[in-house]
Order: sequence, then structure tokens, then C-alpha cells
Amino acid sequence: MTPVKNNLLLRALRNETTSRTPVWMMRQAGRTDPMYRELRQRVDLPLEAMFRDSDISVEASLLPKRIGVDGIIIFQDILTPLTPIGADFLFRPGPQLKTPIRCETDIEKLRPIDPADDLAHVGRTIRGVRAALDGDLPVIGFAGAPLTLAMFLIEGKSPGRNPERVFSMMRDKPASMHKLLSKLADMTVAYLRYQIEEGVQTVQLFESMADIITTEQYATFAHRYHERIFAALSNDVPKILFAKERSEMNLLASSGADVISIGNCVDLRECRATLGDRVAIQGNVDNQIVATGSTDDVRRAVRECIDAGGSTGHVLNLSHGLLQNTPFENVQAFVDEAHRYSAAQTESAPERSATT
Repeated sequence: MTPVKNNLLLRALRNETTSRTPVWMMRQAGRTDPMYRELRQRVDLPLEAMFRDSDISVEASLLPKRIGVDGIIIFQDILTPLTPIGADFLFRPGPQLKTPIRCETDIEKLRPIDPADDLAHVGRTIRGVRAALDGDLPVIGFAGAPLTLAMFLIEGKSPGRNPERVFSMMRDKPASMHKLLSKLADMTVAYLRYQIEEGVQTVQLFESMADIITTEQYATFAHRYHERIFAALSNDVPKILFAKERSEMNLLASSGADVISIGNCVDLRECRATLGDRVAIQGNVDNQIVATGSTDDVRRAVRECIDAGGSTGHVLNLSHGLLQNTPFENVQAFVDEAHRYSAAQTESAPERSATT
């Protein structure tokens, strides 16, 4: 395959020193971008149909390239692989499942997947993005983590802040919950392996509902499945763990991930002191600042984050994904300041490679 010309992101993910801090944003291809909104109007399709059309997915994936990000994440959703297992989510506008999981029988009905057949459109999207980039930037793949996916399946929609059916299953039917999580972990391994085979150069596991559970629940129902997934993946690509607003740095670092995505709940300097050089870090500008602050606020937050994260093994990103009401000029300011400030900070520093 074509070598990557801009390899800053991949080098930082491998815990190396880079000439400037690489930058990308979760949800960078999406609703905050006026060109994406024009694309939605032009194709006039439901979101799930856009995901399944690889030509549209390639076009949407590539939109952030023009603003200067250092990596392109494929345009899909964490719910993408659930349709072939027997749980077809529609977006009207939020995700909706016709028949949520309610009992052991529902779990047993979930089918294993063959990604090359069941998710071939994702492979076509990855190949299309790589061909269009021609090595300009690396391609980022991803999947939802088992517990987050389970919450959607059990609630039949976005879980919200208090998914009572999920908590009830954790408390009253833990064996059933683990059976569901085990099936989802197997699916996630197969799905991420397929993305790697098709050409993504790093993968991120999204535990997007991690902030609504206790430390004990996280260790019992999330962490052990992160370990299982990362252990089953190739070491040839960096593996990123995003566990929304978790502060247990040592626990997260023991997952087998090469990179930990850090939320607002942790100071990056303290994180560095705790983790040392065991893993690289990603983050952690507050997505609320980017959504509601001025461009000066955004630029200041970027500078503070780069100073705290340093120039070795740090990828500039957000605490979570871009919020719907984020002004696009703030998105551009985020990337522009990342380029300007981090290059100025590190232009005289010698580059070195970390031991891997």
C-alpha cells in the first residue's frame, strides 16, 4: 500500500516525539460542517442508508481533509455492525431499534457476523478513502465497545443518563449481561480485524457510555472486554481506547490499548505523571469550549492542552465528539491553532523515537 506522507498521527500514537502535535477530532465528519449539511441535502437519504452507500461514505469521510486534520476517520456509526447480527437500527433522527433485547432468548437470537460479506460496504469505504488520499493522511477505523453497544440494544435507543433496563440486567441478571457482552466482543474483534485487513492504520474503541457507570461496573462489564478485544488485534496498528470521562488511568492503561483518550476529568500533566511512557495519550480540549466559546477561547484551550500534553506521544483531540451546535469557525480555529502553536513550540526540539 502507498506509504503515508503525513505520518505525524501514527508516530504520536506509537509514543514518538513529533515536530508538531498531530490533530484530529471525534465526529469531525458530520453535522458541524456546512459542506456535510449540503451533502445530506443533496443525497436526501436516511443516515443508515448513507452509511451503507460507500461512495457517499467516502465523500463524507474526506470532507475534514480540507481543514488540516492529520487523520481521516471513516464515516460510519458505532451501531453499523449491529444490523447483520439481527438488530437493525434506523435513525429518525436518533437511533431506534424495533425489537430491543429484553431476555436470554433475544440474546441467543443474535447472529455471528462475517464482515467481508455482512459489512462489505465498510471495506469499500476504507479502500475508497485510502485511494482518494493516495497516502496523504492515515485512515482511522473504529468500533463501539461491547457495553456501549449493549446499552443501545437493551434500551432500543440512545441510552441517556439513566438506562434503567441496563442497570437492572447488570444487577439482577449478570450472567445474561455477560453472555450479551461476550457475543458483542466477538463481533467487535471480527469487525476491527476486517477494517485492519482493508487498510485502516489505527483503530479506536468507543466506550461512549463509560461516564454513567460506577468504577465497579466499569471493571466488571467494560474493562475485561476491552482487554479481550485489544489482545485479539494485531500489534501492527496502534489501538486507542476512548472511555468517556473515566479517571482511573492505571486501569485504562492495563486494557492493552496503546493510546488512552483523556476526558475533562483528568489533567493531562497529572495523567503524564501517572502513566509515564507506558502509553500515548489523546485529548483533551473541552468540546463545550469549542461549541460555545469564542475563537480566542478555542485557541487558548488548544495552547494549554499542547503545553500539558507535550510533544511526545500526544495527539490533540477533544474530550468527546464535536457537539451539534459547534460553529464551524471554531472547528477551523481548533485545527489552525494546533498547527501554528505546536510547530512553534517544537521547531527547535530534536526528534526521537520511543522504544516500542
